[in-house]
Amino acid sequence: MSALFITSTGTEIGKSFVARGLIRHLRDRGRAVDALKPVVSGFRASTVAASDSGLLLAALGKPTAMHEIERISPWRFVAPLSPDLAARREDRHIDFDELVDFCRRAVAQASDVVLIEGVGGVMVPLDDRHTVLDWMSALGLPTILVVGNYLGTLSHTLTALDVLLRRGLSVASVIVNETDATKSLEDNARTIARFASGIEVLELPRLRRHSFQHPTFVQITERL
Repeated sequence: MSALFITSTGTEIGKSFVARGLIRHLRDRGRAVDALKPVVSGFRASTVAASDSGLLLAALGKPTAMHEIERISPWRFVAPLSPDLAARREDRHIDFDELVDFCRRAVAQASDVVLIEGVGGVMVPLDDRHTVLDWMSALGLPTILVVGNYLGTLSHTLTALDVLLRRGLSVASVIVNETDATKSLEDNARTIARFASGIEVLELPRLRRHSFQHPTFVQITERL
């Protein structure tokens, strides 16, 4: 059994796209894979199929029915804000211990591979005291850090790597996703690699819509 936590330096960087690519390649290899997106903000039942949770279920070959959404995403909030603020708008909160226990149970019960997708970036608040980093630290799973290819990504990426390593987390890979085609993907990836203490840094160029055919996904799934 293998488990990975997929995080990022921010939102709309490509966590769900990477998770879906890994799911599809694992399934193609005959692996039994499940994925969780435990915390979701900006969730609306009217557009469930286009939500991160809905897209993960589609990659898993599961229906986007509400019972499946509830299974992989128990903490769902309407406002597209950090989870602490989104929960507060609904007079709710995320029980951190319950969140950690939910993930641990899923990993313990899995027959093969489990991917856990975080919410926002590494330091996004979950409640008044805990961030995504605290969640990751409590689970202690190997991490995939998905980063963008934009002006400022070098500082954001190296800062995220620093805090992950200081917490004793294992970074399995850094995936540089081509979010801005006007910037050099190769230059950013090479620069990150120089400072990444031997951590694998992979490039993921902008792919055609719905295409997940790229060696980056193959490299990661072969090690699981």
